[in-house]
Amino acid sequence: MYIVTGGAGFIGSAMVWQLNQLGITDILVVDHLATSEKWKNLVPLKYRDYIDRDEFSSKVRNRSIGHIDAIIHLGACSATTERDADYLMDNNAKWTVELATWAVEREIRFIYASSAATYGDGANGFDDTSDPYSLRPLNMYGYSKHLSDVRLHEAGLLEHVAGIKFFNVYGPNEYHKGNMASVVLHSHRRIRDEGAISLFKSYKPEYADGAQVRDFIYVKDVVDALAWLMQTPTANGIFNLGTGQARSWNDLATAIYAGIGQEPVIKYIEMPDALQGKYQYFTEAKMTKLRAAGYTRPFTSLEDAVKDYVINHLDKELAPLGW
Repeated sequence: MYIVTGGAGFIGSAMVWQLNQLGITDILVVDHLATSEKWKNLVPLKYRDYIDRDEFSSKVRNRSIGHIDAIIHLGACSATTERDADYLMDNNAKWTVELATWAVEREIRFIYASSAATYGDGANGFDDTSDPYSLRPLNMYGYSKHLSDVRLHEAGLLEHVAGIKFFNVYGPNEYHKGNMASVVLHSHRRIRDEGAISLFKSYKPEYADGAQVRDFIYVKDVVDALAWLMQTPTANGIFNLGTGQARSWNDLATAIYAGIGQEPVIKYIEMPDALQGKYQYFTEAKMTKLRAAGYTRPFTSLEDAVKDYVINHLDKELAPLGW
């Protein structure tokens, strides 16, 4: 049996879809649906059962779960704007360490979500071989992910598990994320409703408006890499997961318009005061470590990935993977 925590969420449900592509359906989906629309991501997928996160944690602590082949732990608060530090400490940091410890003791393959937010402003680079104590996250979300990495490192568990630092992931199954959904999804809606895309102005002279850059990676590429890691138990430690090629927000906007078949119309707007001191102007994953571990598949180009997302999902009213 395979367990995917956060399995109804964005990357989690895409991971269940990827497992289905590999012929795997003996999957336990763990999440907290409540009144959200995440349940729609599960409709086309094949899995054995769904349980709430609280029931799952109880089963883990009571040791009442049967044989498990792998745990892909993607369940966490992913809102970079979350301000409840105690919640982030418990849900993102402490629970990850507890679950990883439990899995390693039972020789269960364990893969968990870290984040590129752990790198902070990037002053020390985006190198997944960096000393973890040298990193300075800019927000509490990033710190909660960073703390998981540090605690697992201190416990010697990173030699037995794989932690993945996701960069800017976008693609189908993110429609329920509200303000935390990708610029691709929000921009597609704005083009439809307002006829233009809005991007933040730059407040650094070395970057023109819209020329701030990110390492954008398609969710279909992400789950392919996660599946490879799941099947490669010798690949352990912290791994970046981006394309290794930074692209500008202007490039992204142009790709969205190309997918729609329209000429770009871009408006540059003021950045909220709360973001200005915490905004990353440059992110780019150093991908040497994952490649050296043996993952060789190429990543989809920004243009091709955005076109697939727009035509095959957004233009079809947010069709989830699997429909």
